[in-house]
Amino acid sequence: MNQDLATIAEKVARGERLTKTDGLLLYESQDLLWLGKLARQVKQRKTGEQVYFNVNRHINLSNICMSRCKFCAFGVDKDAREAYVMDPERVMAIAGQAAALPDLTELHIVSSLHPDLPFAYYLDMIRRLHQAHPHLHIQAFTAVEIAYFAKISGMSVQAVLAALKEAGLGSLPGGGAEVFSPRVRAELCAKKASGEEWLEVMRTAHRLGLKTNATMLYGHIETVEERIDHLLALRALQDETGGFQSFIPLPFHPENTRLSEIRRTTAWEDLKTIAIARLMLDNFAHIKAFWIMLSVPLAQVSLTFGVDDLDGTVMEEKITHAAGAKTAQGITKEDLLKLIREAGYVPAERDTVYNVLRTYEGSVAGAS
Repeated sequence: MNQDLATIAEKVARGERLTKTDGLLLYESQDLLWLGKLARQVKQRKTGEQVYFNVNRHINLSNICMSRCKFCAFGVDKDAREAYVMDPERVMAIAGQAAALPDLTELHIVSSLHPDLPFAYYLDMIRRLHQAHPHLHIQAFTAVEIAYFAKISGMSVQAVLAALKEAGLGSLPGGGAEVFSPRVRAELCAKKASGEEWLEVMRTAHRLGLKTNATMLYGHIETVEERIDHLLALRALQDETGGFQSFIPLPFHPENTRLSEIRRTTAWEDLKTIAIARLMLDNFAHIKAFWIMLSVPLAQVSLTFGVDDLDGTVMEEKITHAAGAKTAQGITKEDLLKLIREAGYVPAERDTVYNVLRTYEGSVAGAS
């Protein structure tokens, strides 16, 4: 091992913050097991032997989108054969069925940037869902959607978020961050909120007391330096607000997108990126493996590369599956328990804001 990497290992052992240069050096390293060991040190320092999950249900309100990002296979024009919009009755029916399931604690709602639906549609949906199921936490609308709601309503971002919070919104998911690089966004998603706008929405949400997640979509046209810059921007905002709960690295799925010529990232690249995120984001409590995008086996392996959360049961995911994901659209609670226990960790069932509802004690052998 060269001296630069040895110095990074010493920093990690002491709990010191890594620099941009350190992050770039980590990406140059081909010693994946060493990276995993460092990331695992940080994970265990933060959350010990526990690995978290929740029981949740995804609802995608519409796939009609004016943005039509090049990396997205979900969004379509409104005259497309597969275009849909859920009316409130349909959403309420889905939520009612989900609410009847044992242990469900979260409705996870994201949509698209619909060219015609008014903000009132989304606000009323949250209000109706909250009134019908006040015991369920509603995590809804990415920062990109919030910025779009402000645009179509003529309201400020703060006013939009305050209205949604009053109606029953509990927190925001982390989607829409993609990579913050202006170069990348100009090429791939020029019609939606910029990286700076995404960060400002999250800053405002945190100021209003709304917890959020954060993501990075990697493996398309971004450079390694742009990935590190993205992580540093998230870290800086977390220093300022403390409002991020978890970071979710999302590997790009090229099938059925306008970037279909790009090859899917390898397991090696995925695990390296996950480990580096755990090392760079020293002020984030949790790193989440979204098994829908990683695959279930790789999500399980990622538990030894700094991940401490396997997301949830999901039940019906559409966005990644439109881009060719071969994973199931849902997973059982029993399967999640097995995956965590097999990796040598203690499953911790949580709610959306990381209150632990129940731990499932079991063997933790091999989790060093």
